[in-house]
Amino acid sequence: MIRYSLICDAGHNFESWFRDSASFDKQAAEGRIACPFCESTKVTRDVMAPNVAKQRDDSARDLRMKLRELHETVVANTEDVGDRFPEEARAMEDGEAARRAIRGRATFEEAKALLEEGIEILPLPGLPGDGN
Repeated sequence: MIRYSLICDAGHNFESWFRDSASFDKQAAEGRIACPFCESTKVTRDVMAPNVAKQRDDSARDLRMKLRELHETVVANTEDVGDRFPEEARAMEDGEAARRAIRGRATFEEAKALLEEGIEILPLPGLPGDGN
């Protein structure tokens, strides 16, 4: 079976299924295909995009696995300070808190301010498909 995108002489687009290309050609020539909108029998095939199956991309899968491993390593070896991240980073920089590996959340503006103050930070983006 083949699904064709069709168009009538009035410009209406619709779809229909045919056993094969010859079946469409025969029915169209005999005027047996009618537009469901205006009932015109002057119908031709419309431009269609081919339906191409994707090939497996092992390199992309391997990269996702490595990113997941890196993410898990960072999470396992850091303390989550949550929304207090900017304050904790400043406190460590000022010597008011012990230096340690931390992670947390900061707005774009907060992260930019930390970088402008000379405090080194590194964003840890979430992984696709994770609730993060």
